[in-house]
Amino acid sequence: MKVKEKEEIVKVQGGTILSPKGYQAGGLHIGLRYAKKDFGVIYSEVPANCGAVYTQSHFQAPPLKVTQESIGKKGLLQAIVVNSAIANACTGEQGLKDAYQTREWMAERLQLPEEYIAVASTGVIGEWLQMDKMERGCKEVELSDSQEGAAAFQQAILTTDTIEKKACYRVKVGEETVTIGGSAKGSGMIHPNMATMLGFVTTDASISSAALQAALKTSIDGSFNQITVDGETSTNDMVVVMANGLAGNEELHEQHPDWSSFQEALTLVCEDLAKQIARDGEGATKLIEVTVKGAHTDGEANVVAKKVVGSSLVKTALFGGDPNWGRIVGAMGHSDIKIQPELCDIFIGETLVFTSGTPQAFDEALVSGYMKNEKVCISIILQEGSGEGKAWGCDLTYDYVKINASYRT
Repeated sequence: MKVKEKEEIVKVQGGTILSPKGYQAGGLHIGLRYAKKDFGVIYSEVPANCGAVYTQSHFQAPPLKVTQESIGKKGLLQAIVVNSAIANACTGEQGLKDAYQTREWMAERLQLPEEYIAVASTGVIGEWLQMDKMERGCKEVELSDSQEGAAAFQQAILTTDTIEKKACYRVKVGEETVTIGGSAKGSGMIHPNMATMLGFVTTDASISSAALQAALKTSIDGSFNQITVDGETSTNDMVVVMANGLAGNEELHEQHPDWSSFQEALTLVCEDLAKQIARDGEGATKLIEVTVKGAHTDGEANVVAKKVVGSSLVKTALFGGDPNWGRIVGAMGHSDIKIQPELCDIFIGETLVFTSGTPQAFDEALVSGYMKNEKVCISIILQEGSGEGKAWGCDLTYDYVKINASYRT
């Protein structure tokens, strides 16, 4: 998705979850990990309308249940508390009690109603939280509206990630400027059935919880739900957005003249974070972007794009720099979408490698050289309609196996 060539949507270089008005954040090391920060908080100075989407895994972790309960009370949040290292998943009744206890401690610290607190965890499945350390985090985390506060939070939520993931855009709503910032973590177990990671979005827009939820769902479908690293979905996946209204704009709704601009800006934040997650796939050396045009519908195009980018054989070919377009055809061939091979064209970069059901002669050395880039684009033209879609992923490397063979040890 490209930024519109107009003034009301602007990417904020270096922007963070604290770029919107009225937010603070922080993070610290409480000892769940050996040395790195592992406990973080985002805080809104006023109650914020909110929206959220969650994993569809049958094994939803206790923090998600507590967060859903919090949001279900009034549709308002004022803080999100996150820990890494331990997912608090598949931990039974004790895990649920621990998630509630974390919420209670943070509510006491911030002097807020408990239902204004969301809880998120990420890390190893099947281990209980060390609650003495969690209590210390709730009591000792320092919050600020500085770049340092944002960075501390972003570092605290990482697991096998190698980079902090952040994005920020500004959009004009009437006469006011609305800012949308985001932070995310994720590099393994990435194959969204909502979204396989934790994502946090803040905005100072004035917008109802219902409208915000609708906007988030639309943005998720074209961003986080279109990435894959390894075909695995986690137990703790969640994206939460808070809107505290401090920009002072006229309240946004789906009939508002600037609704489409706000929707696009929110999608750009989600898409930016999603691509950072895909590029940071465990052991990955490159980002893969698959674009499909000419499908019957956008939905069908998205299905084909995600099928190709998720193929292990496509991913390994890209890691090896092998322009074997047969891997792409193989993945397309068993998607749930009916495809007519005689109408299909496939490009690797700018090079046509397959057209109208037959091979196309091309310079293999040239294409192999292109595939050594940090971003590799595959384009598929189906010539059956006007539907378009994209998906993002990464190559599959030796290091992916090494990382996951010793994840707990």
